Amino acid sequence: MRVSEEKKRKDRKQAAQLLTMISQFAITMLVPIFLCFFAGLFIDRHFGTSIWTIILFFVGALAGFTNVYRLAKKYFKNSDEERLD
Repeated sequence: MRVSEEKKRKDRKQAAQLLTMISQFAITMLVPIFLCFFAGLFIDRHFGTSIWTIILFFVGALAGFTNVYRLAKKYFKNSDEERLD
């Protein structure tokens, strides 16, 4: 029975780590998109244009994808190092 309890704890810990990683990816992706989108809306409304929202949305998406890539690279590098220990 003792082994079963330890396995359950380990599985819960891994599940919590995965949920944390997924949340980090989502936040890292969405924050730049929303910030750039709303900055574009502000600029468009202030100057009476209609292109900056679209341009800054794609800039935010590119920044978000770059951030997620860097985070994933860092996460998997650390994960590989832990497995080697």
